[in-house]
Amino acid sequence: MDTRATHDLIPEAALAWHRAGKGAALATVIETWGSAPRQAGSQLAISGEGEMLGSVSGGCVEGAVVTEALEALQDRKSRILTFGVSEETAFAAGLACGGTIRVLVEPVGEGAEALPEAMLADLASARAASSALALVTRPEGWARTLVIPGQDPAVDARLKSDRSGMEEDGRFIAVHNPPLRLIVIGAVHIAQPLLTIARTCGYAPTLIDPRAAFGSADRFPGETILDDWPDEALARLAPDARTAIVTLTHDPKLDDPAIRYALRSKAFYLGCLGSTRTHAKRVDRLTAEGFTADEIARIRAPVGLDIGAKTPAEIAVSIMAQIIETLRT
Repeated sequence: MDTRATHDLIPEAALAWHRAGKGAALATVIETWGSAPRQAGSQLAISGEGEMLGSVSGGCVEGAVVTEALEALQDRKSRILTFGVSEETAFAAGLACGGTIRVLVEPVGEGAEALPEAMLADLASARAASSALALVTRPEGWARTLVIPGQDPAVDARLKSDRSGMEEDGRFIAVHNPPLRLIVIGAVHIAQPLLTIARTCGYAPTLIDPRAAFGSADRFPGETILDDWPDEALARLAPDARTAIVTLTHDPKLDDPAIRYALRSKAFYLGCLGSTRTHAKRVDRLTAEGFTADEIARIRAPVGLDIGAKTPAEIAVSIMAQIIETLRT
């Protein structure tokens, strides 16, 4: 099952529109200055029938980009557009302030300057398999290459930072990392808003709880729920450096196996629900089991930023905020 949200399937939408005979173009932000509304790598797919998915500016230049995309479908030529978003235009579009963006517009399919269908299909396949790679485009001559980790130091650096952008040698590196993941242990009330918020933030969430009454589809409609024991489920999921793990049961029988596995995984975040007193007992148990102080220090507990959260939804917000802070700082 593809766990990505619809708004993350922009290259896939362009490929589907092209294969349906509608024609398609991809628009990608390649550079920004000032307070540009979207970062480099943001994309908008446009069909020959005017359908759109994604965004390159939050709304203020989309109309001009669509016009250029439809022209690109006619002349089969890629182009780079530059837009200065004034303070007045930004305010009218609901943005705080202006900036400048450069947008690459590429027709999909045939043509010396077009993005080849086969390359877009290979990109879509890698994304579906959660494989990290980058699409490298050199506007001078419109040479394009799909690059996997280990083949190019500049690409490796971009993949590690999770930031697309222009290189000094004139290449644009579009990063396509696997989705960020959130694994939640415990189908408790807090998990309901947390999974929703995580998905909105672009994470692919998975819920683990062996207790059928808690982890039911009725309580969590549409969610991926695993009823294995937490450490067994984590072993199957293989947390990597793009994975956050949160334990919410504060029941040692369920949380501790997950924590033990998570502490020695590559997960970038581990947060555990429970009071300071509960965490002190947790630390004692982990120490007795041979975990070092440095390993135990990876745990964020009590989980979440201290924003005075009281309700399950507020606690979920504080947890997600801490996950974002850990990832981005």
